[in-house]
Amino acid sequence: MSQPNQAFLALGSNIGPEKNLPRAVQLLADFGTVTGKSSVWQSAPVGDPDQPDFLNAAVLLETVHDADTICERVVPEIESRLNRVRDPQNKNGPRTIDLDLVLFNRDTLRIAHRIIPDPEIGSRVFLVVPLAEIAPDYEVPGLKSTLSVIARDLQQLPQNQLLLRDEIQL
Repeated sequence: MSQPNQAFLALGSNIGPEKNLPRAVQLLADFGTVTGKSSVWQSAPVGDPDQPDFLNAAVLLETVHDADTICERVVPEIESRLNRVRDPQNKNGPRTIDLDLVLFNRDTLRIAHRIIPDPEIGSRVFLVVPLAEIAPDYEVPGLKSTLSVIARDLQQLPQNQLLLRDEIQL
């Protein structure tokens, strides 16, 4: 029997995040086994500062599904069930849930408009810190560095402030 795929997903929300992040994790479990869950981290919004802060997290999903299925079916289905509305005028606007496949096994892939590994892993503290919690020694293809080293380096920059929200459990 073949090994399950390891799908690392980033989660973000700034509309009802206290309920939407845990609910997204529950819904992901319908598509495999959630074997890793990060803490929840609060960060300032990117691109549109006139909105509430985001709460961010990451999960590791072991699944039989391939990356295409996750991006094209799983993610849209969960975002739809959590009432995600996409504003074409403001792609960085508030949202109930933002779910992205950011790492898949140790692969480098292009799926529709997504590149995996997510090119922002090396520059987005709110993305890499939760990932580093669940897979600190994962070496990101193309970056030749582990998630824990990238997270440490980004957290040293003063503009990269995160607040641990340990009262919210996934």
